[in-house]
Amino acid sequence: MNTNEQTIHRFYSAFQQRDYAGMNACYDAEVVFSDMVFGLLNSQETRAMWEMLCKNAKGLTIRFDNIQLLDEEYATCDWVATYTFTQTGRKVVNKVKAHLRLKDGLITEHSDAFDIYKWSRQAFGLRGWLFGWTNFMRNRIHINAKKRLLLFMGQQ
Repeated sequence: MNTNEQTIHRFYSAFQQRDYAGMNACYDAEVVFSDMVFGLLNSQETRAMWEMLCKNAKGLTIRFDNIQLLDEEYATCDWVATYTFTQTGRKVVNKVKAHLRLKDGLITEHSDAFDIYKWSRQAFGLRGWLFGWTNFMRNRIHINAKKRLLLFMGQQ
């Protein structure tokens, strides 16, 4: 296993243990993150997001596999999060494809891709079925997630 593959394995193994400090140790000081829920996050927001998710997620389990090194810098990894969405109490099984850029054994860029419509149907039930495909609902999801993150960061 090369250095980049070890870093990715260490990151997701720490996630399985809800060890946000271990996850954040795999990141470069200036890491950026993005996904469909939180949007683009700077380094401080990224680190706080993982802390918030690890501390607050109910029934969280993580599985990961299929780490693929695309070249010396870029890699992908498949991971699945199963948890109870706290806002609705509904179970979510989110299948994610992580796209990672690494340098000197640290993750410098991290983006997670998943089906936001499928996620919203699980998280919000009928409301997600009816509106999860709309830009309005996707924007509301993003705004609410970012608000929760900023509130969490203010309490730290």
